[in-house]
Amino acid sequence: MSVKIAAVAKSLPANWRDTNDILPFLDTWLDGQESRFQRKVKKIFENAAVDRRYSVMSPTEVFSMTSFEDKNAIYSRECIKLGEDVLTKALAKVNWQTTDIDYLITVSCTGIMIPSLDAYLINSMQMKQDVVRLPVTEMGCVAGVSGIIYAKNFLKANPGKRAALLAVESPTATFQLNDFSMANIVSAAIFGDGAACVLLSSHEDDKGPEVVSEEMYHFYDATHMMGFNLTNSGLQMVLDKAVTDNIAEHFPAIIHPFLKKNGLVIDDISHLIFHPGGRKIVEVVQELFGKLGKNIDDTKEVLRLYGNMSSATVLYVLERFMDKPLNEGDYGLMLSFGPGFTAQRVLLQW
Repeated sequence: MSVKIAAVAKSLPANWRDTNDILPFLDTWLDGQESRFQRKVKKIFENAAVDRRYSVMSPTEVFSMTSFEDKNAIYSRECIKLGEDVLTKALAKVNWQTTDIDYLITVSCTGIMIPSLDAYLINSMQMKQDVVRLPVTEMGCVAGVSGIIYAKNFLKANPGKRAALLAVESPTATFQLNDFSMANIVSAAIFGDGAACVLLSSHEDDKGPEVVSEEMYHFYDATHMMGFNLTNSGLQMVLDKAVTDNIAEHFPAIIHPFLKKNGLVIDDISHLIFHPGGRKIVEVVQELFGKLGKNIDDTKEVLRLYGNMSSATVLYVLERFMDKPLNEGDYGLMLSFGPGFTAQRVLLQW
């Protein structure tokens, strides 16, 4: 019995802006700041390798003084809409019904909902009343890969079942208007909002790449490197500048032993499905993979078109590979980094 990825779909909010269109809003936000600092911030936006990003809020709302309560209300309302839309799109790709889903995983870290998103979807989409729910709220960018790991283990233990993983994120709702730290500025420059859905199956009749293996890798003494502080004004980004150096240092231990356990080396991997955390992380990983004769072109393209949408982003990269006519037997390696600090990997075979 194998677990397969049957379909991947994405959904985007209605609001969007090209990076050049955001620069005038920066002028207003940075008014009163030292001119050299203003130029530095604009350069960060211009050099973020993000041409466009989508948002559940209009730019005026993003750059307005809004309470945590108001922002979280927008997050909750819009995440339900995006969740319904992206699940509908994914089901349509394989002609499944909502009642075909036995296991529902929802991941998000950019707002707070109790009950969680899955409860709303069960009601609005009339899913089966005994569907198993797993809301995942605190794993950040790595949660998209985490969700695939959780789904795979459930389905492996339950042959003939189907699962839906939804990643719905709104990083723009975490923007802090009175925070001029580099962490807040860099996150504003690279992040965007979006949703993705992955359908997985252990039903013998369903088709798609097999989830061959999965594994997590946890960095010691690195809880300070990435995450959110919960403040009176909302979720405040924590982003240590040492992230890229730590990734580079641990990279061989993250990649090679995992492949070796599966009887493979990096040369056996045809497709790299890497989470685009931001330009610097992408450049570091691109150089590391480049030395191994591999590229992450699809990762760079997702970053350019949408920005970093936290947990959903790697699933946008996965969708690009699902839409390609790949060769039977090809291996793909999914890889994400996130708070903890952690790296998580999934090995796929078409």
